[in-house]
This record gives sequence, C-alpha cells and structure tokens, in this order.
Amino acid sequence: MRALLLAAGLGTRLRPLTDTTPKCLVPIKGQPLLDIWLERLTQAGIGPFLINTHYLAGQVEAFVEASHYRNQVKLVKEHELEGTAGTLIDNLDFFQGEDGLLIHADNYCLADFKAFQQAHTNRPPECLMTMMTFRTNDPSLCGIVDLDDRGVVKGFHEKVSRPPGNLANGAVYILSAKLLNILGKDLNAVADFSNEVLNHFVGQIYSYETSEVFLDVGTPENYVKANS
Repeated sequence: MRALLLAAGLGTRLRPLTDTTPKCLVPIKGQPLLDIWLERLTQAGIGPFLINTHYLAGQVEAFVEASHYRNQVKLVKEHELEGTAGTLIDNLDFFQGEDGLLIHADNYCLADFKAFQQAHTNRPPECLMTMMTFRTNDPSLCGIVDLDDRGVVKGFHEKVSRPPGNLANGAVYILSAKLLNILGKDLNAVADFSNEVLNHFVGQIYSYETSEVFLDVGTPENYVKANS
C-alpha cells in the first residue's frame, strides 16, 4: 500500500529548534522523526512513499538521498503550501487507483500498522476510509471523535473547550480508492483535509484505536515527552 507523508510544515511551535531543522527531521531519541516513519511503515509492508517538502526542503532532500529508503521515496516540492487536502488532490495519480495512506508526519507514532491495515480491510461496507485514533490527556487541544457502537464516526469536536471525551483523531488515514476518486471529481478545490473533507464523510469513516505511543511532537512539552 502506498503512503503520502505530509512533511512540509513550518513547525513554528517548536522554535527555536525548527529555526534550523525542519519539523519532520527533529530527532526522537537520536533518530529523525521521518526516519522513524519510514522504518516502521516499511516493516509493515507499506510503500512506496510520496513526501511533500517546503520549509528547509534541501535538508529533507539530503536526508532522503542518504537514507536506506531513497529508492522508495518520491519528493514533491511545494513552493507555496498546498494544504493537507490540496497536496493529496494534486498527487492522486500516485496511488494508481488503489487504497492508500495519508499521514501527517509530524506525529510520533508507534502504532501497529499491520493491525491498522487489517481493520481497514474488515471495515463496515459503507465506510470509505479508516481513521487512526488515540486517547489524549489534552482533549481540548485535539480533534475529538464521536463513534457509534460499531466504531464508525458520527461526529467531530475540533479543539473545543469541553469536548465530550478523549478519543482523538490521529490524522493518519487509510483512504479507499472510491474516496480518492470522489476527491478528484467532487472535492478537488478544497485545501484542508480535517476541516473541509472529513465532515463530508461522517457516517462513512471507520476508526482504529491504537494503544501504543502517539504524540503530536509539534509542541515543546510533547517533544520532551517523546524523547523521554
């Protein structure tokens, strides 16, 4: 299964660390975050990969060229950020008409990706994607998900002051070929996946909850947690 890793962000919340290092390459226990993603996805039989770049793109290009995964990675440089959905829509051909992964690669994620793929395979027939979820200690800072008794998403609460739970959207998705086709035909002008795409598919999104480590390392506090 092919995977698009979104890695072009500015990482402003992690300054001054990201003044000189792109967020996707910040080290977690000495290993660049992007290298952790590529290693774990490859171990799960996932690949090849498309990675978008923008901020400090030269460093990402040099990392990929020197990595074990260079023959499995295609880079696409964005001179202006296209947005999470914009990048996906611009590169739909990469998936070659098959299901594929969309990953916000600024998370530190130790999930079982084989189990995630199996959950997608076994999803209810009406579901067009499978979303990875996790339990958070800071629900007001996350997109919180409401599920029915089958694990299908019935609503979202995006960074509200009193969310009705702590099950958060991990922004890691397996998208069916049918959904990708819909994006290309009917939603091809949208820019943001979380705010402009997900709500169109409420009732058609299956969920997979990981019990493994899952942290948004975009804040200094979570970056410290990841390294501890």
